[in-house]
Amino acid sequence: MRLSILDRSRTRTGRPEAEALTGSIERAVNAERLGYDRFWVAEHHAVPGIASGSPPVLLAAIGARTDRIRLGSGGVMLPHHQPIVVAEQFLMLEALHPGRIDLGLGRSSGFTAPVRAALREQDAGGFEDDLSDLRAYLDGDASVTARPQSPGRIPMFVLATNRGTVVAARHGLPVVLGGPILGDPAVEELLATYRRDFRPSPLCAHPYVVVSLDVTVADDDATARELALPEAWAMARSRQTGAFPPLESLRDIRAQAWSPQIRERVDSALDRAVAGGPRTVSRALDRLADRTGADELLASTSTYDRKALFASDEGLRDLIAGA
Repeated sequence: MRLSILDRSRTRTGRPEAEALTGSIERAVNAERLGYDRFWVAEHHAVPGIASGSPPVLLAAIGARTDRIRLGSGGVMLPHHQPIVVAEQFLMLEALHPGRIDLGLGRSSGFTAPVRAALREQDAGGFEDDLSDLRAYLDGDASVTARPQSPGRIPMFVLATNRGTVVAARHGLPVVLGGPILGDPAVEELLATYRRDFRPSPLCAHPYVVVSLDVTVADDDATARELALPEAWAMARSRQTGAFPPLESLRDIRAQAWSPQIRERVDSALDRAVAGGPRTVSRALDRLADRTGADELLASTSTYDRKALFASDEGLRDLIAGA
């Protein structure tokens, strides 16, 4: 499998939110040094735990600090944007960093009703039409020419829901699977249908599957589970409060009262995570590869401890390189 990173610019309690963005840039520089194929950033609006609301701006900053690694979005949510604006942003990125830009596209709604209202969301049912319009702008085939035009083609990826795999197959695009869809018992059937119905395109000659998930590598299973705890805690708290919070330190998490419900949700999240020593993670990734036939792993790992996060990135690189 090819190996890439999806960084969500996670904020941390007691730290300036801007530090999450400089942390993303530093992580991208380190990922390039380690030989990762891509470094993608996320789009989340008005979420306390995530500082990345504008992927193109962050990608421009990362591009200025790196030389070779591919950069992209995981992803731009088309219901929030006009296709011509997305085309202009990514054509500009391609002009600044030629041959290095990817465009991952999704259709998720804003986090809450007020956020959706603030974004003036369009009808999510128009995703496929928006996808076609965006491609036309990128390729210079629309009635209006988005600039600066590029001599190369910007690769596009579809962040998939069940319907997203159908859209990706119809348009001849790679598909990115993550989150709940990976736990769906029917995921093998979805991927079989995607591969069967895939129509080759100038962007992608063959079906291409990217799997996105949190993967934490440490010296041993217990340490890795500890490193995965802040993200699991944040997920559990978000279900209780309706707000996705910044990452907290292990000390602060343990100092709080854990209700039985919170404990159950945290344990469930940790049990679902791929977190462990090299042998444990290697076995888990082997099972995932057998189940999905994935061409690429997009690691979306978050930890409170940035030094441990960089070490996990290096450990994961070593595992994939060894395999």
